[in-house]
Amino acid sequence: MVLHQPAARGQGAIPDLILQADELVRMRAEIETILSRHTGRTPEQLRHDTDRDRVFTAAAAVDYGLVDSMLTPRNPAPAPAR
Repeated sequence: MVLHQPAARGQGAIPDLILQADELVRMRAEIETILSRHTGRTPEQLRHDTDRDRVFTAAAAVDYGLVDSMLTPRNPAPAPAR
């Protein structure tokens, strides 16, 4: 699982860039609020952790609070008789 910062293309006229930047700030704050509620981490910790892409193993994602649990493999089905 990858936790990464929101990104924008950054093209267009200055007024368009300002609108994109404002939307990016709004979206980042909303994502931080949602993740904070579900992970128990502060928005400040989430902002720090999303300054760069962060890759989690399945176990690390559970520890961080991004997922509830990992599925375990089922027992393999018996081989058909010949």
